[in-house]
Amino acid sequence: MNNKNPIFHRLDEQTSGQSGFAYAEGVQAYGQAGQQAGQPPVGQPYAQQPYPQAPYGQVPGQVPPPVPMGPPTGSVFEPITNKMSMDDVVVRTGMSIAVLIPFAIIGWNTAASMPFLYFGAMMLGLVLGLVNAFKKVVSPPLILAYAAVQGVFLGGISYAYDVWAQGTGYEGLVSQAVIGTLVAFVVMLVLYRSRLVKVDSRFKKIMMVAMVSYLVIALMSFVAAMFGVGGGFGFYGVGPLGILLAVAGVGLASFSLMLDFDSIERGVKMGLPERESWRMAFGLLVTLIWLYLEILRLLALLAASRD
Repeated sequence: MNNKNPIFHRLDEQTSGQSGFAYAEGVQAYGQAGQQAGQPPVGQPYAQQPYPQAPYGQVPGQVPPPVPMGPPTGSVFEPITNKMSMDDVVVRTGMSIAVLIPFAIIGWNTAASMPFLYFGAMMLGLVLGLVNAFKKVVSPPLILAYAAVQGVFLGGISYAYDVWAQGTGYEGLVSQAVIGTLVAFVVMLVLYRSRLVKVDSRFKKIMMVAMVSYLVIALMSFVAAMFGVGGGFGFYGVGPLGILLAVAGVGLASFSLMLDFDSIERGVKMGLPERESWRMAFGLLVTLIWLYLEILRLLALLAASRD
């Protein structure tokens, strides 16, 4: 759920049209070359030499123009020709979702006969997510692979939730979760664009504390669920407390979208390279998957509370 990308570096130093260090180095290099060729250092009178000579076409005693110097060896100066735009992020996110959907259908159709498939996809998706999050150079194939693997996992887990909900007489659980995810995305985008909620440093600090706290509770709930607490839901299955925790999870995932929007907007303003749009799309995809799973769990808890 990491939606910040700290591995962005931008060099904005300009050296063209300046005479200073480069000019001095050029003059010094010319003087040294003259001494090695038997000529006097730059600035000394030629009368001290018995046979003063000057290169063809050059007046003796005249300092030549500085030799153009390139960037130092190993320099990372590289002009950015294609800058990231908002359209780039939208297109990359759409491509990732377009890969996720057909694999989600595969996960749905194989969940009953091969449940180990989506469980394995869950573990592989976690590994790919960590690799993409900490990889310095963004890799579009790895991001698309993450989308495909997560599609299998989402299809399988959605099928499992749907079968369980039908056993309680609750219909349309998965479709409601999909619609809820889309609605939450649109609402958060409107709130962000209208600046009704400001994503400032205070907002980010509150979100960080809230997400860390929620992660700790989620891990404790997972351990409790292994011992049968809450009927397999852990703390989330403990009456009204579980529903409140699920609502908090939906809220955190929703407001995390604002952090993603802020990262994307700042990246465009900074003029990041076009390839970084893949990293932004990856962060947005991770948050959308998290949001969908939280809404799916909330709806399941609401269905269970009807009994």
